[in-house]
Amino acid sequence: MSAVAQSGQCILFLLRMLSGIRFSAAQIRSVLQQTYLIGARSLVIIMICGFFVGMVLSLQAINALEQFGASDQVSLLVGKSLFRELGPVLTALLFAGRAGTSITAEIGLMKATNQIEAMELMAIDPIQRIALPRFAAGLISVPLLTAMFNALAILGSVVFSIGVMDLDAGIFWSKLQTGIYFYQDFVGGFWKSLVFGGLVSLVAVYFGYTAKPTGAGVGTATTNTVVLSSVLILIFDFIMTSFFV
Repeated sequence: MSAVAQSGQCILFLLRMLSGIRFSAAQIRSVLQQTYLIGARSLVIIMICGFFVGMVLSLQAINALEQFGASDQVSLLVGKSLFRELGPVLTALLFAGRAGTSITAEIGLMKATNQIEAMELMAIDPIQRIALPRFAAGLISVPLLTAMFNALAILGSVVFSIGVMDLDAGIFWSKLQTGIYFYQDFVGGFWKSLVFGGLVSLVAVYFGYTAKPTGAGVGTATTNTVVLSSVLILIFDFIMTSFFV
């Protein structure tokens, strides 16, 4: 199947999913359950990676800024990098590797064991029952995980910059407070994380639902989810950055 035809089918799949939104108690409960399974269970890897990304950023920033006598600007550089770019992008990539593959494999296994066909025989829409809650959960989870990633990265920066390199804590926080802008940095990063969450979730549920009902088919679909999600994240990051600059 060509890329254009597959893109069209993916868009139709998205529209069919969105048409199943009912805001019923059962649907909300299912979305919250999936948010816990794919969002809350991704917290550990997000927090660990965020903390050490903040430390590495601070290390590199201090080494570079010391050449110009501007090492006190490290918090500004780290904050701008995290809120605008690294936070949303790295969180989405980690989410694709951790939760996106899990979603694809789970739905693909349902298809391989004829669970989806059984739902259709019972007049239950499998897209509304299986795909929609996972898509909505990814849409909710990625912005929240991005916020946690940024918070832990700032903590890692504090630990290294103030605790290890002995920079002045007052200057560190004042530069961070005065140099970070709400609309340009926070809002831009939020919209990126929301779009990335939607992209990863859509790709994951689509490839899982259209996977061939074999072990090899499920494995191929899982691999395609990670590869395509990563490429789309970077492409859309460039497109959105060009609008927010």
